[in-house]
Amino acid sequence: MLHTPICERFAIEHPVFLAGMGEVAFAELVAAVSEAGGYGVLGMASSPPERIREQMRAVRARTARPFGVDMLAALPDRVEAAIDVILEEGASCFVAGLGVPTPIIERCHRAGVQVMVVCGKVAHAQRAEDAGCDAVVAQGTEAGGHTGQIAGMALVPQIVDAVRIPVLAAGAIVDGRGLAAALALGAQGVWMGTRFIASREARAAKLYKERLVAASDADTEITRSYSGKPMRVLRNAWVDEWRTRGDEIQPFPMQMLEAARAGALGFTDDATADPARTCMPAGQGAGAIHDVPAAGDLVRGVVAEAVAVLRRLGGLAGSAGAS
Repeated sequence: MLHTPICERFAIEHPVFLAGMGEVAFAELVAAVSEAGGYGVLGMASSPPERIREQMRAVRARTARPFGVDMLAALPDRVEAAIDVILEEGASCFVAGLGVPTPIIERCHRAGVQVMVVCGKVAHAQRAEDAGCDAVVAQGTEAGGHTGQIAGMALVPQIVDAVRIPVLAAGAIVDGRGLAAALALGAQGVWMGTRFIASREARAAKLYKERLVAASDADTEITRSYSGKPMRVLRNAWVDEWRTRGDEIQPFPMQMLEAARAGALGFTDDATADPARTCMPAGQGAGAIHDVPAAGDLVRGVVAEAVAVLRRLGGLAGSAGAS
């Protein structure tokens, strides 16, 4: 058992949060993480309200435990169209990527729903706190998907020191050692994405999971070629080609539409996933992923390993003190 204050706030057993990865973190994975005592988050990105309702009901059919919904604050019209569904269908937290969802924070709070924001800079976290958010994710540049420029080892403690609300750590955290390190840096838990893509329940193409298992620490790269915003992905021919065409990349979300038209965003479909062009977001921790277990086993294994690490470090501290 590893319990921190954020566990009480979110009514969960373990401080392990599933990153709300668009198109990957769907009902089966979300429910599995929540059932194991962590906190599952649906990755709805820019999904329409009817799809969000369908997925939320699918989660609730699998578990009675708390879960959240993640969307992109950079697409405010989509968020506004979906927020009533999210509140009606029983999410306990709304998570925003790519910005602070200021227009809907008060509405969430009136419904008893917390708001959390993924942040890549100290200023982002402070802005989220000032807007009334309940927690933030400090995401280092090591993370997969849309990410910033500051390394997690530097970012997490600085955000912890800068805000009063709870902080989760994110970026290349794939095991219990990462959870133990996050706690040592002052975070109250972890926000894990890439590791959960390589799980049985993840809505990801078989090719995607196989690429993660085979990846080394040097196989990811940050590119704007898929969405117009910096995104860490598994390197492939598409990424290599666009490295020389940077001046042609359009702003978000036009570049994302361009990539979709080119068939480069089909990372959930075995029939269309193409190793040469498909966008496969992944963090630098991919090199430490060697299998595709059940998500519940992942949660329990991460917690057990973190407890063992913390006990060992406690023993080392005791020995140092005695000497």
